[in-house]
Amino acid sequence: MTIGAFKIRWFYDGRHRPMERRDFAAALAAALAAPAVLGTSPAQAAERPEAGAGAGAGLTEHMRAVLARESDDRDTARALAPHLYDVGFVWHPETAELDRLDFIVAYSFGNRLATSGDPAKTLPEPGPVNEELADTIARLRKQRKVPVYAQWEIARFLQSKYRMDDVTSIEPVIAQDGTITYLSTDGVAQQVLQYRKKAPGGIGTACVVGFRDHHKRCVQTTRDRGMTAYAPRGFAMPYTYDPQSGQAWTRRRDLYLVHDMSAQWQVVRAKLIAQAYSNS
Repeated sequence: MTIGAFKIRWFYDGRHRPMERRDFAAALAAALAAPAVLGTSPAQAAERPEAGAGAGAGLTEHMRAVLARESDDRDTARALAPHLYDVGFVWHPETAELDRLDFIVAYSFGNRLATSGDPAKTLPEPGPVNEELADTIARLRKQRKVPVYAQWEIARFLQSKYRMDDVTSIEPVIAQDGTITYLSTDGVAQQVLQYRKKAPGGIGTACVVGFRDHHKRCVQTTRDRGMTAYAPRGFAMPYTYDPQSGQAWTRRRDLYLVHDMSAQWQVVRAKLIAQAYSNS
């Protein structure tokens, strides 16, 4: 049975018994109340990005119950269920009004392979998604003129298309032999932090720009690097995938969401290990 964005099926517990109808009804109600990964338009998300953030308690509780049965371990299920919900079902970052934000940090999404040259030593083409991210920054700058720190694929458009000033391009690392090493989302955040430490008045609060399905992780990563960070309230992020992207995982939404959840889990893993064994 399919309702909205959710395909619902009967579940079985560890003893292969069908879920009771009352459990199914509760899970369905929770799922419909929770934020839907595929059910909210970008404009709706921009207007009310935190909508439903507190409505996932029922779904989380249902996941905890199923996991407890499957694992025969209630304590572990209780610990894991909130992470399962956050990584799998929450895709809108926390927002703030633009006038509270002191600088823009923008993370690229995909690119187009260079048409010639050694791919290990030739920068790819920025691609249409990064042009849309640059367009988003231009809209933000019309309302608030603040410094911009943009990954190079976006910065190229800010410079060539908009002739925008006060833009710092976060470039890949190029070795002496010309080999290019591209920065991860965390690598970009680390570079931005170093720039902001030297800024007059201190680090300040970041306005984070990123592709819609990457946006939550962009905000989280910026915060994990020690910066206060929010998405700009009322501004929709680009959401159209480029089937010609040089990065295969950024060509289709179903592939990218798996990629992004995997990246989120790696961060959760590192944090949990550090919390559990802080003295090791």
